[in-house]
Amino acid sequence: MSAEIPETFNEWRYCIEQECQIKLTQEYIEQRLAILRVLNHEETQRFIRHYGNHHWQRVVNWFERALTL
Repeated sequence: MSAEIPETFNEWRYCIEQECQIKLTQEYIEQRLAILRVLNHEETQRFIRHYGNHHWQRVVNWFERALTL
């Protein structure tokens, strides 16, 4: 598994689908967004502490983009 944090949508998608073997289904994406869109959710706060606000915003945008594929 890559140690690098994805910088682009394609890198993120590859990381999720290939390295983590997670299918980006509509259900999965909606579940992740339901958590990541809630700023005071414990998991969202942990994500922001670990990866930073900028990366959190990118990941939310990437999940939203993945819904349109």
